Amino acid sequence: MKSPLLSILARLGIAAIGSTFAVLIGVQYARIVERNVAYMQQVQQVESDVTALEAKRDQQLRQIRRLSDPRGAIPEIHDRLHLVGDHEAIIYLKRHDGDAGGS
Repeated sequence: MKSPLLSILARLGIAAIGSTFAVLIGVQYARIVERNVAYMQQVQQVESDVTALEAKRDQQLRQIRRLSDPRGAIPEIHDRLHLVGDHEAIIYLKRHDGDAGGS
């Protein structure tokens, strides 16, 4: 003959083990989902970086092609010679091709 108290305790024990198992599975599932979301964000960031680097490479290749041709390099050199930095100024000197005696 089984005791009713023993039967209730057995059921409570089985319920506790089952609920503990369910909680552990839920926690592990939540960790997996969180990790997957973090990985997805990292993949999106890497894809964004790759896209930006490809665009930069394409721009640099266009610039290399342009500067490899004298028709593109000469205007670039001309423009760069007229660039000034902070606290700098361009001073143009005018050559006088007249006589120095001042007649």
